[in-house]
Amino acid sequence: MTKAAKLTKAAKLTKADLELIEIASDLIRRHYSNDRQNIGAALRTREGKVFTGVNLDTHLRRMAVCAEAVVLGRAITEAGDTGIETIVAVRHPDLAAVDRSIAVVSPCGSCRELIFDYDMKARVIVPGEDGPTVALITDLLPNKYVRATKIR
Repeated sequence: MTKAAKLTKAAKLTKADLELIEIASDLIRRHYSNDRQNIGAALRTREGKVFTGVNLDTHLRRMAVCAEAVVLGRAITEAGDTGIETIVAVRHPDLAAVDRSIAVVSPCGSCRELIFDYDMKARVIVPGEDGPTVALITDLLPNKYVRATKIR
């Protein structure tokens, strides 16, 4: 088992983490659109403000924007760059899916880079063996090249 897997497995969800998952889940339930929006994200800033966003999908996949990028942009625009305390993304199943459960998903590589660049101490809710769990962004993106000198 890798160091990241050990740390992730040991992390417990707090009541605030569960609330953030439910906020993201409720968002994607309300805004799900087949072939357009199937990922919802919620972010809590270090000041305690919560922001939400959905992915922006297109028929030209390379132009899609992840929900994590949308929610981070909203948080910075509306609250300033106050840091990411916790972030989560959830996926709404396709209409034809047998399992209709909304599930926590891991951020893609690009989103991991983005989250890390904006807050090296961010907590990320990710899927785990026994349900959602928490990892630090540094565990999800070890040995990342860092060009900025500003560390939160």
